[in-house]
Amino acid sequence: MASQSEDGPHAVLSRKVIGAAMRVLNALRPGLDEKVYENALVVELEYAGEVVEQQRQFPVHYRGQLVGKLIPDLIVGESVIVDAKVVSGFSDAHISPMLGYLSITNLRLALLLNFKYPKLEFRRIVR
Repeated sequence: MASQSEDGPHAVLSRKVIGAAMRVLNALRPGLDEKVYENALVVELEYAGEVVEQQRQFPVHYRGQLVGKLIPDLIVGESVIVDAKVVSGFSDAHISPMLGYLSITNLRLALLLNFKYPKLEFRRIVR
């Protein structure tokens, strides 16, 4: 279920991540490569005292067998998946994978952040 609500799991951390993303976007301006924003977000969040894991690997099993690995962009505070995008707008093609990420990682909240425009767009996805 996708949600824009300010409440819910990890609301304080969610607002902190979104604020950090806004500072990154204001400093770097819109439209750069996604990886640039991801890396800058790590710097900003760590500066704010958050624990950030970048490109952490999660094993994916099917019928008891390892079938691959999942690598989210960022895990913040061991509880929120963060994915930086530079896209025209969010679609099911962006939201659906986040639901899978949440299921595999057993986390409850993912944040999609869009750095394409001067005003940060974001979407909270709650499992």
